[in-house]
Amino acid sequence: MGPLHSMRVMIVENDDLNATLLQLQLEREGLQVIGVAGTVQCALGMIDERRPQLAFLDFCLAGDEDSTPVAEALAARGIPFLVATGMEISKLPAVFDAGVKLAKPYVGSDLRRALSKALPQG
Repeated sequence: MGPLHSMRVMIVENDDLNATLLQLQLEREGLQVIGVAGTVQCALGMIDERRPQLAFLDFCLAGDEDSTPVAEALAARGIPFLVATGMEISKLPAVFDAGVKLAKPYVGSDLRRALSKALPQG
């Protein structure tokens, strides 16, 4: 996982258990998790304050929120991202075409494949 090793990644996930499990998986892949945001507002602040190199987004957040504004901010800054969703991938807003889409439920090998697609190999 060469290009991803020690990369600074933020997680946008409102479910604490899912966030913890994802953090463990990402750290096992060699990434440095710099924070977990459960809301759009928190995620946007983290982008500016912590400057992630990669982001992992859950599409549906608490209440009526989804991670579309976060994806827009990441795309505008050229920060690669992955988005996980239990809904049909083709129904995601167009901004998510800039990222790598991951269908839930997924297993470790699915996550590794998505991570390897998230950045240009070089």
